[in-house]
Amino acid sequence: MKTISNWEDIPAFEEESDEAQFWLEHELDAKLLASSVHQPDSRESTTITLRFDPRMLSRIKRLARSRFLNYQSMMKQWLAERIEEEQRNLPE
Repeated sequence: MKTISNWEDIPAFEEESDEAQFWLEHELDAKLLASSVHQPDSRESTTITLRFDPRMLSRIKRLARSRFLNYQSMMKQWLAERIEEEQRNLPE
């Protein structure tokens, strides 16, 4: 089996069967594969503080639990959805 150590060594395939045959005879080098894994940058996430009414926060947490979600992740999802909605509604 031949080891691929450079992304440029992988050809463009015209047919899925050609690609299947190629991968039967080749494998990716472990270092190349490891280099393709995304390592999050600590700058990609910023910690902020929000103050909530305790009852509102309890309701949010209860809702998140009912959906088997972490409440902070659910809130980030809500914000992302709302941002998309607001951007769609901006005048052009």
